[in-house]
Amino acid sequence: MTSHLHELDVATKIALEAAALVSRYHGTNLKVDHKAGDEPVTEADRAANDLIVRRLRAAFPDDAILSEEMPDDGSRFHNRRVWMVDPIDGTRDFIRAENGFAVMIGLCIDGRPVVGVVSQPPTHLTYGAAVGESAWCQGPDGVRAPLRLSTLKAPPGIRLVASKSHRTGEIDAFRTALQITDEINVGGVGVKIGLVADGRRDLYVYPGGRTKLWDSCAPEAILVAAGGRLTDIFGTPLPYTDPELHNKNGLLASNGPLHDLVVQTLGTIRRATDPAT
Repeated sequence: MTSHLHELDVATKIALEAAALVSRYHGTNLKVDHKAGDEPVTEADRAANDLIVRRLRAAFPDDAILSEEMPDDGSRFHNRRVWMVDPIDGTRDFIRAENGFAVMIGLCIDGRPVVGVVSQPPTHLTYGAAVGESAWCQGPDGVRAPLRLSTLKAPPGIRLVASKSHRTGEIDAFRTALQITDEINVGGVGVKIGLVADGRRDLYVYPGGRTKLWDSCAPEAILVAAGGRLTDIFGTPLPYTDPELHNKNGLLASNGPLHDLVVQTLGTIRRATDPAT
């Protein structure tokens, strides 16, 4: 197996540098613009994007880069190696001076995430992983601890993390079906999946179609390397080589043992509410 620890090391250094840059903007009077779909973007998003892309191009000049803050130039269709970047995942939390945002850098090879780094500036927590090799969380003191998922296989006691900005009504039916009484809501996808990867939560479910490839790439590498699973809500692997940027069939991240039960439960709810499915 080819090692990707070098890529992980470089991506970690870049993410930490970008996180430090983003921290300087946090809580300040930000200029906020809006992109297509009413998605907010700030000067900090653009500054972090410029730094990350510049560093990645210097380190891996032959690789393609797909970033939220750049047009999709199509280079990802002609390269086995594609870096997927979200300079600030959870921009709404960032604008509100809250903590649910992170810098995310992932590497897909042949359509599958193999390296991921998610760095959360307010907490100084950084998750990093190379699939099949390493999965850790680095604290404010710089010490790295191996990621350890929960082992829960069925209800009761499932701890759910769900979206704060885009929570859907379907989550309530899902909670009832799986006897979930413990739910927290935070902003960015990377922060939510990090909570599953380090064992503080068991499950993240998002039935909507608003997330994109750069939202899921780095977190998927981290969760899979730790022993968990990330798919769409049908249990199908996310397609990273399609022209479509959106994860149209939602996201389901779990500790692993819960995954198939959750897919089945979501299917039952969909059939009950829409027999045509």
